[in-house]
Amino acid sequence: MPTAADGNLEDRSLRRWLARSNLSREHENTELLFCITRLLGLPYSHEGLAALRFWGQTGERPSAWIAGSDPVYLEPRLDFLWLHALASDDFSTADLSGLIEHLQQTLGDDERLGFTQLGTYAYLRTSETLETATVSSAVVNQGNPGDHLPQGASSGPYRRLLSEIEMALHEHAINQRRVEQGHSPVNSLWIWGGGVAPAAVSRPQPPLYADDPLLLGYWASASAPASAWPGDITDCLDATKDGFVAVVPPQFQGAEFLVDCLGKLRDALHSGRLSHLTLVFRDGLTADIERSHRVRIWRRDTAMLDGASR
Repeated sequence: MPTAADGNLEDRSLRRWLARSNLSREHENTELLFCITRLLGLPYSHEGLAALRFWGQTGERPSAWIAGSDPVYLEPRLDFLWLHALASDDFSTADLSGLIEHLQQTLGDDERLGFTQLGTYAYLRTSETLETATVSSAVVNQGNPGDHLPQGASSGPYRRLLSEIEMALHEHAINQRRVEQGHSPVNSLWIWGGGVAPAAVSRPQPPLYADDPLLLGYWASASAPASAWPGDITDCLDATKDGFVAVVPPQFQGAEFLVDCLGKLRDALHSGRLSHLTLVFRDGLTADIERSHRVRIWRRDTAMLDGASR
């Protein structure tokens, strides 16, 4: 769900409704897939996440070892680096294509190492297993990347590759133009989620409505029903009787949309169309709601809704 804290949800009746639920907040950023699998009691592995994302993009299981290669800006600070994840609206597909092609020409080869682009995402292929970060750049965003890098002697190849990538991207014409236009340069790639895609299985999971390719790949690996976000939560409610997982895309962030969506879910819960709701907001807030919670009229504390988002 979109962010609920920091004044994004001002509707008093909805705030009272959420205040009566079981509210909690994550203290650390985590992958959305991890949150969902934990809530549903489904298996989760830090390895092969990039392969799942590739699977979700293409609809086909990749057979090779691959890792995600997210474009990032590493900002030098006094005694450490600060990572800024660059979302798809922060750069053009043409810019990403130019940088990935440059890396392939300067560092890649046909057998050992390869860089490739697929839409707004990039991937690394290697002939040998490489220890990588286990979370995406979105999780590390606005944080110290050193807290998430592989450690120990086995991390040497990873760190050397990052150094080569950063040297190859330094002063590239695309980055020079971006800086001149007031944009952050793509001065590194965040290599993460390396591994091979799991074998396809048949596992019961509720239907998924989402545009996130990592989630779509995970559902594909379980041979479970999944489709794109339909644009309105009513469509999800009408399409299933036994529950579902719906992920609102990041661009649906407005307060008006949030009020409309929460209002429809509350109505579905009160009318009996739903027996239980678990809402995970993008600011880390989680609301676990039962129909019986509406009698908790003494619970009025909305402090968690007023707290700073992550």
